[in-house]
Formats: sequence, C-alpha cells, structure tokens
Amino acid sequence: MALRHLGKKGIQASFKRGLVLPRVAASTETHVSSMFLKSTSQSVAFSFARYINGFGFSSPNHQSSPTLTSIRYFHASRETLARRKEDPDRPLSHRELKKQTVKTKGKFSKREKKTDKPPVEAPYVPPRLQRLAKGLAEKTVDVFEGMTLLEFSKRTGESLAVLQSILLNVGETVSSEFDAISIDVAELLAMEIGINVRRQHTTEGSQILPRPPVVTVMGHVDHGKTSLLDALRNTSVAAREAGGITQHVGAFVVGMPDSGTSITFLDTPGHAAFSEMRARGAAVTDIVVLVVAADDGVMPQTLEAIAHARSANVPIVVAINKCDKPGANPERVKNQLAAEGIELEDIGGNVQVVEVSAMKSTGLDKLEEALLLEAVDMDLKARVEGPAQAYVVEARLDKGRGPLATIIVKAGTLVSGHHVVIGSQWGRLRAIRDMAGKQTDRATPAMPVEIEGLKGLPMAGDDVIVVESEERAKMLSEGRKRKYERDRLLKADEARIAEAEKKEAESEEGFVRVELPIIVKSDVQGTAQAVADALRTLNSPQVFVNIVHSGVGAVSHSDLERAQACGACIVAFNVKGGGSGNLSATQASVKVFHHRVIYHLLEDIGNLIVEKAPGISELEVAGEAEVLSIFKVLGKRRSEEDGVSIAGCKVMDGRVCRSGMMRLLRSGEVVFEGSCASLKREKQDVEQVGKGNECGLVMGEWNDFRVGDVIQCMEAVIRKPKFVSSESGAVRIEC
Repeated sequence: MALRHLGKKGIQASFKRGLVLPRVAASTETHVSSMFLKSTSQSVAFSFARYINGFGFSSPNHQSSPTLTSIRYFHASRETLARRKEDPDRPLSHRELKKQTVKTKGKFSKREKKTDKPPVEAPYVPPRLQRLAKGLAEKTVDVFEGMTLLEFSKRTGESLAVLQSILLNVGETVSSEFDAISIDVAELLAMEIGINVRRQHTTEGSQILPRPPVVTVMGHVDHGKTSLLDALRNTSVAAREAGGITQHVGAFVVGMPDSGTSITFLDTPGHAAFSEMRARGAAVTDIVVLVVAADDGVMPQTLEAIAHARSANVPIVVAINKCDKPGANPERVKNQLAAEGIELEDIGGNVQVVEVSAMKSTGLDKLEEALLLEAVDMDLKARVEGPAQAYVVEARLDKGRGPLATIIVKAGTLVSGHHVVIGSQWGRLRAIRDMAGKQTDRATPAMPVEIEGLKGLPMAGDDVIVVESEERAKMLSEGRKRKYERDRLLKADEARIAEAEKKEAESEEGFVRVELPIIVKSDVQGTAQAVADALRTLNSPQVFVNIVHSGVGAVSHSDLERAQACGACIVAFNVKGGGSGNLSATQASVKVFHHRVIYHLLEDIGNLIVEKAPGISELEVAGEAEVLSIFKVLGKRRSEEDGVSIAGCKVMDGRVCRSGMMRLLRSGEVVFEGSCASLKREKQDVEQVGKGNECGLVMGEWNDFRVGDVIQCMEAVIRKPKFVSSESGAVRIEC
C-alpha cells in the first residue's frame, strides 16, 4: 500500500532526479509489476500502465524479465540495446508507431528512395544494349549546285546550328539559311555529319549534243574479245598480252570507215579473277557486246557478263565469234542464250545477233551496223559545256610522269589546268593525252584520255569532279580521306570481330587455322584490286589469306621491310623485278612471286596454301587380317582366366602395324577397339606385317577371339586440302 500512496508524481520525480539506486530499482521493478498485474482498480492500472509502459530500470549485470519485453532501459548497456533493436517480436514504441502512421497518410506519406539495384529474390537482368551507329544503314542524299542551307538541312535531318558551326570551322560563311551553297561545300558538310552524297548536275541552259556510244566488250576468257577489237582497229594488241589473255581494262576509240562515226570501246578481261573489272566496265558503258565462241558455247564468265549487263540496265548485242572454225555451231549458241533468258531477234526478241570471225575479218560491217543502230535507238546526248564529269577506268604509276589515270568523260569538257578531285586524291591537270599517246588540251564526252598531275594514285571506279580552286580541292580531298579512314576502321573492326568469332567457333570444334599474310603489287590499280580479290577467294577453313597491303609499282624496300615485319610473302603481278630487289628479298628471307599470267599466279599461291595448311588428323584403315586360329597361353596360376589369347591371323590387305589402333569386327559389327599388345611373326617381335603373311596378335584386355573375326589396323593420317582449278579458270581450296 505504500507504493500506492507514493503516487504517480512521486515516482516520476524520483525518475527525473535519478534518486533510485540500482539495487532498489531491481526490487521495485518486480514489486511494481506484480502489484500492477494483480490490481483490481482499472483506473489506477490504466494510468499507471500508460505511464510506465516502455520504462524500467536495469544495470549492466541485470537481465530483464522475459515477460516484460516492452520495458525501455534507460541505463542499459550498448549490447542490451542492440539485442532489443534486433528483436523482431518486440512491440513498437510510441515514436515508431507515429512514423508508421505518417507513412500511410496518402499524399503526405514519406516515399522511399528508389534504387537501381534489383531485389535479392529476382534474377539480375542486364540493361538492353543500344544499337550502335555503325549498325545503321548509311544515308545518301542528292546535292546540287545552288541549293540552300535550309534545304540541305531538311534533306539530311541535321539542325541549322550544327551545319553553321561546321561551316565556320571550315572557313565558309553563310549569313542566312536561305543563302545558296556550292555543291562542294554541300558534300563537305555531308561528310562531316556522316552522310553520303550523290551529285546531281543540271543541264538547264547548257548545250546538249549527240555523243559517241561507249561499248564494252565482255565474254568468257579466250573467246576472242581482244582479237575482235584488233580486227576493228587494225592493230594487234592480243599478240602483246602476256599469256595471250587480256588482264587489263583497255579503252580506245575506233573510227568506222563506212559511216564516218566513232565508237569508244572498253576491252575487259574474261578470266574469273577479274569480275570487279567487268562490273566497272558495265557501269560506265552504253552498250555491251557479248562475245561467245561458236565452238565453245556459253560458259561461266558469259553468264556473269549477262548478269553485269542486266544489273547495269544496258542493252546487249551478241557477237558469235570463231564462226570460221570447223567445229563452229552458231545455232547451238543461240539456243543456249535463249535458255538463259536472252530474247534474240530470231525468236521475236530485241537482242541483235551477229556472226563474225576475227581471224578472217568477216561480219565486222554487220557488227558496226548493229552497234550504230542500237545507239540511234538510245538517242545518246550529253552536256558539252561546263565542268566535266568523268569516270576512272584504270590507274597506274609511272616512274617519270607520276600517278596516271585513264578516264572516260561522261559530260562537260575537261580542260588541261583544271583542279580535280578523284576519290580522296586531288591535283592540277598537267597534261591530257588520248589513247594513242598524243597530247591534247581538252577532252569531250565519251572520249577516253589519260591524265597526269595528280598528287596520289586514285582507285579504279572513282568519279572525277572539277573544282574551282586549289584550296577547295585540298579541303574536299582531306574530308574524303577522313571519311574513308573512318569507314576503313569500321570495316576492319567488323572483320576482326567476325574473324575472332570464327576462330573461337573453330577452336571449340578442334580446328586449327593458320594465317597467310600477302602483299600485292601490280602495274595498275584495277589489276591490283582484282588480284587481291582473287587471292581472298582461296580462303579455307585451315588457312586464312590476309591481304596486308595492295599497291601499284615495283617491289620496293619498304615492301620488303613490311613483309619481313609481318612474315608475309609478296605477289608481284606484271611488274619488273630488279636484281637489287631480288637480292634484298633473299637477304630478308622474303618470298617474292613474280608472275605475268593470272593462271600461274593462282596456282603457285594455291600450292603455297596447301603446303602451309596444318591438315586434319583422320583415322584410316591401313590393313585387314582374318583370324584363322586361336592359341591359349596359361599364366602362373595355370587357369584360363589368368591366360592370354593369341589370334593367329593372315593379313588379307594392306599391312598390320604394332603402333596402330586395332578394331575387331564380328559379322560386320565393331566388337572391340584397343591397342596392340604384341605382334609376332615366326616367334619374333615385329613392327609390321605385310599382305599375305601370317602373324600372331594379342590385343590388350581382349581374349574372346573367334575364328573368322576380322581385325582392322587403323593409322592416323594428316589430310591436307587440295587446290582445284576448273576449266573456266575459277579456283578453290577443297578441305
């Protein structure tokens, strides 16, 4: 009753003053709890419970009662407080209840911070990778002289602010988005933002005149293309070609004596390795003359020439050559062409067919008439005035004159002294020569000429554009070089990734692929590209042909140093080899292959690939032996289980070797495979037994021989790839 008389205020005052000793506090805690639980007065119990709930006394050496887990300990140790906070069954305090209530109050609730970490229970999903810019298709826009900056912005999708900043960086000033920009500046802007351009030249206000047709002669190798052109221009170019086959693109003008007009001819090689050169000829031509030998018929390169002509959307005139030979059959050739979808005039089509003979010069007048008739139907005209547009047919490097390019003018007039940009190269035209080597001051449409004065060697197939000044030519050339370098690096990265993935897949399958680095040097740029492409077709699962460098000119010391650094061999096609160069190559231990005929070149490189290939290890049957009798040899225990069975055999085919893997066949099924433990002939150990001889053979861990069993001896052999060359000239490596 004393505690009841103490009252609420007295206990509270004692708490605040800290007058309660630890020992008294412990006893008072128990007494107060028991009195509170046994009290019958609800009002006193409610007020007292509300006061002391969550309060109590403790000491570092005193453990709280398990029945009073809601009591708060003011003087508890850190360990006791930590245990209390970690207890999940404890009731929440007034402050914690208030926080929990605040969290559930609608829009005034306190939101938890979101984290990017996934929950522990859910599996981690990596973020989705964004598509790279190089994976997107390159955009191409049409540009023309005098277009405004606003129109260029609409076509490219780039903002005006970005375009104006690029113009300031290159030194061009545009006051308004409605100002006109030149076609060169438009191309420069497009290159800076990574967009391809297609130049469009207007003919408004220009004089349009008829021009001679450009005719490309195509067909299979050795079907008489160059001989036919020799008969037309009364020369003998075919006799000067190495190996009797054309390996370059030739351009020349032939005057027709009957009509007095002229025709520009392009002679393309017919070998399978020069597919790109034939494609370039079809891209610049107006008419394709398809030459087919009457005694040979339609061949693979004939079909390829038809495909190139169809892709370029140019008409075809068929010339059936070698009609004077005894085995000529023009009707069979016509049937073969009709089967390939060529609609000949004989069957109601629109493709003209002319039977000619280059050796006897027969039918040439009919061929001339067919070409001129086709040109009249096409109504070929071109712009004569204004800056020239031209196309590079071939490019080569001359010691005294420098880089030279053979071009065909498509429109306009090319004048000596103009500044031109060809691909990524530029220069001021120092001289213009026709195909006869005579110097001229200008070149008109459909006229093939050779120009000199370039700073570098262009690529075959590049377009020739004329610019107004040297500064503009340098600026455009540097911009193109940067773009070409970006494209080259992207292609190199893609090729390296693809090659790494292929090597990884091959390593998983157990294949070993070696690399054959090659440096290609040729007399002209187009032939160098064609040779490099032909060598890449010799890739095989075992050998990877890597074209390290491709260039024009003789083999130099820098080429030898590059080959020695990367362990490459050098392919010199149709270039002269000096004595000092050969001596340097021998000293540097670099293989140099000098060739003038593409057949021999591909054959030598194919044999080198076969030699360098590691080969595939395979098991093959070296010999077979038949079991004629069985001998039992007992062991030390004199039991059959401890004994050894010896198969008395006779070699029926091949040979049986002790080091080989033995395979036991019974009724055509493999019963056991294992090594040979012993091989004897006439009681002597031997390494092998030949055909027709008898022997005793013991196979490891096998004693169940039966008369009539067949024992095969398996040997591991290295299977090398094969170099295969077809009649059409196509080559490949078979593994």
